[in-house]
Amino acid sequence: MAHTALDPAFRRLVDEHAPVHQAGSGFTFTEGPIWHPTDHYLLFSDMPADVRRRLDRAGVREVARPSNKANGLTYDADLNLIACEHATSSLVRIRPDGTREVLASHYQGRELNSPNDVCVAADGAIYFTDPWYGRMPHYGVERPRQLGWQGVFRIRPHARPGEEPQLVVERYTHSQPNGLCFSPDERLMYVNDTEQANIRVYQVAADGALTNGRIFASGIRDALLPGLPDGMKCDAEGNVWCTGPGGVWVFAPDGRLLGKVSIPEPPANLHWGGADWRTLYVCASTSVYAVPVKVGPRNEPFMRAPPAARNAPANEGDPLRLDASRCALIIQDMQNDVVMDGGAFAPSGSPDHCRQQNAIPNIARLAARCRALGVPVIHVWFLRRADARDMTLNAPLFEGCVDANAMIEGTWGAEPVPGLEAQPGDHVVRKARMSAWEGTSLERILKAEGRSIIIETGAWTNMSIEHTARTGADKGYVMVIPEDGCSTMNADWHRASIDYAMRNVALVTTTDEVIAALG
Repeated sequence: MAHTALDPAFRRLVDEHAPVHQAGSGFTFTEGPIWHPTDHYLLFSDMPADVRRRLDRAGVREVARPSNKANGLTYDADLNLIACEHATSSLVRIRPDGTREVLASHYQGRELNSPNDVCVAADGAIYFTDPWYGRMPHYGVERPRQLGWQGVFRIRPHARPGEEPQLVVERYTHSQPNGLCFSPDERLMYVNDTEQANIRVYQVAADGALTNGRIFASGIRDALLPGLPDGMKCDAEGNVWCTGPGGVWVFAPDGRLLGKVSIPEPPANLHWGGADWRTLYVCASTSVYAVPVKVGPRNEPFMRAPPAARNAPANEGDPLRLDASRCALIIQDMQNDVVMDGGAFAPSGSPDHCRQQNAIPNIARLAARCRALGVPVIHVWFLRRADARDMTLNAPLFEGCVDANAMIEGTWGAEPVPGLEAQPGDHVVRKARMSAWEGTSLERILKAEGRSIIIETGAWTNMSIEHTARTGADKGYVMVIPEDGCSTMNADWHRASIDYAMRNVALVTTTDEVIAALG
């Protein structure tokens, strides 16, 4: 569907004809989308259904029921989930192990209305809005209100759980404060009001208070289209994206309306996601939609979480856990010419290093475990014609392949090594390049199987394995490299790849750790 550009600057942010993909549907009322920066999935609330759901390449599944009718979600800098709970009138922190802590529930001895949306500052302070939608039927639990107004609150950095929050806007300013977001430099905070159909902007004082509030945008309503201000985010350039009638309204930092991103259902909230943060996810009524955009989000603290909070290798933190239903195993280039004595490339030292790594037995053990668990096993074989008319000799590697008379389909050298032959039910992918993605059916197979975590093994570590891992990471897949299931010409080349390049694009571990992690 076509989007509306009211100012030429809009086209720098999103193409007017960018597709709107329905990523999931059949829900009650979606809200609170938030993207996990390392595990690459979207978490969102299905508020009236009292469910929290996860959207990834495998589809949508429940992760919490009940969810206390949670609405807005975000992460703190340690990747703990922060949730606005309508049913409990609480703002809570949920740690990765499931521990739930109430951060705020009362103000001056009275229960909060129903925390609605939330954002975290660089210093760890947490700001949230508190309209009373969560005390209405359908969206929450119907019950009397204890506060006679609707405010905007701040939890100071390092506050004790349950400590009274600070009121940062005069209590009668907003009728139904809803979405809120910082500018990229955190000098400004934007707060919208659903009932007033406007956005206010405040200066953020040194003590965290919001001062000098003024109307930033007003009249965010349409007599012919449903929708009002609700969720709101700021992009990396300081533009403000706010839900409204017909979709998402985009305002320049000076308040000009640049354009509107059209969404098929009335939208409630939005967030960026994807491996490059260039997918806009919009929660809209019964569905979640995804729109490719040209600009990313403001760099929030959770997007730059410290390494300890991320998926560290299994020997650097908690034991590795892998969801077998999302995994696929790749066995790449384990062919006679590549790693066996007598093969075309044997003079390089590759057979010796393959033995030192115990790569063939390790991969065979891992493949057997994957087959037993229903994890797809995908063999990627480098194959070429004898006359080399299907090869381009643009690089020394490809020239060497032809000069060595290697990898010719139908010859012993191109056959898989003993012990790693394709079994019934396995997939076989042909390639003529280093990367398993280039010109192959790999991604089609992964999508058909619904797999988003790739366990990659094979040869050579610093060439095919590294190239495939880099591209897989760029495409949004979680790449897992059991380093003793890979080999190359010598230990120095292997370690250089494993210890440097791979650490930036993959989770590096061992065969035994992966087998244990699969359960």
